[in-house]
Amino acid sequence: MPRVLADLYPEKVFYYFEQISAIPRGSGNVKKIADYLCFFAKVRQLEWERDEADNVIIRKPATPGYEDAATVILQGHTDMVCAKTEESTHDFLKDPLDLRVEDGWLSANGTTLGGDNGIAVAYGLAILASEDLQHPPLEVVFTSDEEIGLLGAKALDMSRLKGKYLLNLDSESEGILTVSCAGGSMTTVTLPFTRSHEEGKVYKVTFSGLLGGHSGAEIHKGRANAAVLFGEFLEKCGGKVISAKGGCADNAIMSSLTAEVLGEDLPAVAEACTKAFRDRYPEESITVEAVLTGEDGGDVVSADLGNYLRKAPYGVQAMSAEIEGLVQTSLNVGILETEENCFTAIYSVRSSVEAEKNALNAKVAEIAAACGGSAVTEGEYPAWEYRKKSPLRDLMVEVYEKSFGKKMQVEAIHAGLECGLFAGGIPDLDAVSFGPDMADIHTPAEKLSLDSVANTWKYLLSALEAMQDLPEPEEEAEEEAEQPKKKGFLGLWNRRK
Repeated sequence: MPRVLADLYPEKVFYYFEQISAIPRGSGNVKKIADYLCFFAKVRQLEWERDEADNVIIRKPATPGYEDAATVILQGHTDMVCAKTEESTHDFLKDPLDLRVEDGWLSANGTTLGGDNGIAVAYGLAILASEDLQHPPLEVVFTSDEEIGLLGAKALDMSRLKGKYLLNLDSESEGILTVSCAGGSMTTVTLPFTRSHEEGKVYKVTFSGLLGGHSGAEIHKGRANAAVLFGEFLEKCGGKVISAKGGCADNAIMSSLTAEVLGEDLPAVAEACTKAFRDRYPEESITVEAVLTGEDGGDVVSADLGNYLRKAPYGVQAMSAEIEGLVQTSLNVGILETEENCFTAIYSVRSSVEAEKNALNAKVAEIAAACGGSAVTEGEYPAWEYRKKSPLRDLMVEVYEKSFGKKMQVEAIHAGLECGLFAGGIPDLDAVSFGPDMADIHTPAEKLSLDSVANTWKYLLSALEAMQDLPEPEEEAEEEAEQPKKKGFLGLWNRRK
C-alpha cells in the first residue's frame, strides 16, 4: 500500500509514525509494538533489553566528540487511548489506524490518532536510526501501559538506566517546557444491584454532541460529562435504570452515554434537558434523545444510580494558591459500565497535594457507601516535584530561544507524567517534558500539527547537540526556590495519565 505520510518532513519521523500506526497498541495490548521495537534494535545491532511489562530500552553510543558527555534518557510510552466515533467499525485489536492529512494536521479516520504518545516513539526511532546526527550517549526508553496507570514506568527497574538527564516527549503544546506535575490515582466505584421486572415503557436514552477531552488538559474548561448529565436526567424524569454504558478511559471526559430507562414521557424530558445543557455548557451540540423501544416493561435495577451520580463530586475541586491558573485537585468519571450484578464507575483523581488526593478518594468512597456501594483506589502515581537547580531546564530554555527567537514558557501542570516515577527511582535526576502541538487527545478528534512536529524535531536535535558540556546534576538543596508562575492555564497536557 502507498504511504500516506511519505512526503512529510521530517521524513524519518513520519515514516516510523506510520509504521507504528499499523500496529495495534491500545493500553493492555502492547506486546506487538514491543516486538517491533526489539526487532528494530536487533536489525541495527543496537544494545536493547525488554522486561516482563513490555518496557523496551534501546541504547545508542555517543557520536564522535560526545563520548565524555553525560548520558541522556529519551522517553515516551508505546500505548494509546482507544476511542472511536459511534459510526466507526474500527477494531483496535487488529486494524491499522486509517491516517489522514488535512489542513496541516494529521489525524485518524473515526478514531484516536495515538499521537499521544506515538510521536515520542517516532522521534526516538528516527534518532536511533540516524547516522548523521550529533548526540551524547542515549538510552531511549519506551514504556508500556502509561494510559492506564503508568504501569510500565512503575514496573521498570530504574537501576538499569545510567542517565541523569531525562527528556520526556509526552507533552502536547509546542513552546512550553513542563518541569513539574501532579500525582494521581484511579478509583473504581461499584454499586451492586438486583433486578426485578416492572411494567411500563422502555426508552433508549443517548447523550451525544459532547466535546469530551483529556481530564487533565480540559478539566478546567467546564465541559460537560455524559455521566453527570445522565444523573441530572434521571432526577428530572424519575425513571428507573435497566442499563447504562459510557466512556472509554478514566482520564477522558465522558463524551457519550447510552442507557435503557423505564419511565413516562421521557422524550419531553430529553428535549428540556437538551436545551438546559446547551445553555449551561460550552458545547452547543449537546443532544439528549429518548426513543421508545418497548411497552412491555423491563428488568430494572435496585441500585439508585441517579442518586449516586448527583451526589458524587466532579471536576475541579481546588486551584493552586502558589501558581496562577493551575488546577490543584480534580476528578473525572471516565467510564460507566453495567455488569451482571453491579454498576462500575471509574474515576481519574489528580492532585499536587497528597492530602487532598486522599481526602477526595475518601469522599468518593463515603458517597458510594451511602448509596450501598464501595470504592477501591489503585494505580497511584507520585507528583513530579519542581527542581530548584536544573542545568537541563536552563539549557532547554536557552536552546529554544536561539532556535526560534522567542522565549519558552516554563510551567507546572495538573497532570500525570511518568517523570515523577523516573525522578523517584533515579537519584538527582534532572528532567523536562515537551512535545509538538496536539489537540483533542483521547478523543476521535485527536490531531497532530505537522509544522509543530517539524519544529519540535529541530528543537530536540539542537538540544542534543548542545548537551556536550552539560554538567552532572547536583543534589537538591533544602532552601526554597521560586516556582514557575503562570499567566494562564495553557498546558494541553494535563493528564495522568
